[in-house]
Amino acid sequence: MTDSFHRKPAPDQVVAFQRAEMQPILDVYGRLVIAGEARDYAIGMERDLATFAIFRRHAESPTWRIEKEPALANRQGQYAVYGSAGQVLRRGRELKQVLRVFETRKFSIVR
Repeated sequence: MTDSFHRKPAPDQVVAFQRAEMQPILDVYGRLVIAGEARDYAIGMERDLATFAIFRRHAESPTWRIEKEPALANRQGQYAVYGSAGQVLRRGRELKQVLRVFETRKFSIVR
């Protein structure tokens, strides 16, 4: 009798950006689009990491990546902005503080 009432296992938890986190990220993305620095974005969610990638062109690797890694919350901070070569541009515990890297620098693509 109990065989017909098997429960499905719960899906693995994934890290994702919350609605309150997405608004400042999309504000930054919108400013980059208006400035002509960005054309596309992608969102990735995994078990230990959420990524918002900003692309200058559609078929390239991302120019900037905004990542949320909760495992680093008590150490270096769970938010980080990476450049196109993988360099850490800014890291911290507060998202708005980390996103200030887009306000303080004028980005230009070097070919």
